[in-house]
Amino acid sequence: MIARLDMALASHPLRPAWAWRARLDAIGRQAAVDGKAIDPWHLAALIEGVRLRLDHTPVLIDRGMLFAAAHHAFELYRWFAVPDETQRAAIGRAADHLETVGNAHSPLLGAAFAVHAWLDQGGARPPVRAALALYWQQRQVTALPCPLLTGAAALGTDIPWARDDWIGHFLAALAGEAEDGLALLALLERHWFAARGAVAGRRRDSHAAAAIDILAAAPLVSATTLGQALGIATNNAARLLDGFVGLGIVSEVSQRAKRRLYGLKHLAPLREATAPPRRPLPGRRPGRPSAASVVADASGEVADIGLPLAPSPPLLPLERQKFDFGDIDHWLDLTDQAIRRTQRVLDAQGKPRLSYGAHAYKDEAG
Repeated sequence: MIARLDMALASHPLRPAWAWRARLDAIGRQAAVDGKAIDPWHLAALIEGVRLRLDHTPVLIDRGMLFAAAHHAFELYRWFAVPDETQRAAIGRAADHLETVGNAHSPLLGAAFAVHAWLDQGGARPPVRAALALYWQQRQVTALPCPLLTGAAALGTDIPWARDDWIGHFLAALAGEAEDGLALLALLERHWFAARGAVAGRRRDSHAAAAIDILAAAPLVSATTLGQALGIATNNAARLLDGFVGLGIVSEVSQRAKRRLYGLKHLAPLREATAPPRRPLPGRRPGRPSAASVVADASGEVADIGLPLAPSPPLLPLERQKFDFGDIDHWLDLTDQAIRRTQRVLDAQGKPRLSYGAHAYKDEAG
């Protein structure tokens, strides 16, 4: 199965788009096994710098779990895409371990033995996963680094950890990941061919077919990027993309007015994971709306409907009540006696004296 995937990807024009999608799927599997399941499209939204849609998780604790999962997934993404110096050093140690243990066996069994030994000795998962992508290329299993093949399903809680049993699950997980990679490539090809068919028959100097090829090969493009690739003005590229959106073969996934991102129809779920920009409603006054003019619509978004404030009801005059102060002097005398006793005790212990008596409080209070 891995050989079929490698042969299908060899010199394939959609390989860059496939690698982008495969990395998202791989990180989604790894995060789920680590207990931080996340929608891969949420991770794609974070990578591309668009706002996450949160109206489907109104509870604050659910949003906190979503942010925690997104943070974990983004850290896993950095191990494969842009590792820092510390991560590169950890990946180098894991690669040395894979080479030391794996070279004594065939590539697949060597990877299984090395990964099991690494984890059994307390090694972290992210560096050995990133090192595996290089290991496959080094052992000539794949022509290019393949981050999809990490055997993530073999680290589930229901998988036995005994080495002889675990190796079978690891190899089965690799086969499943390779099969999913082939299915993903077939999906990208179908959307590419469908988009090419939708723009077929245009005039010879049209850039539509070339634009579709660029959209299929690159995961996401903007009007500026497409214009530079085609050698046309940005405005012309934007009109071309808007026409593709009207045909239903391209989706605008960023939901923003500037620096908009486009992709073929298979990237439409990314638009569902992103939130539109916050725009003021027509007729709304500047400043924070009052509580009486704010309601929540069915989607959980807060909207200002401009309801006028109801006038406050007239206040009734307070009835004057007469209080009897006949016993207040008696109680104040008792309070003064208690304060004097307390002062004598404080003096005996060397503590500071109280500065006011009960009558003094009464005089200050008016």
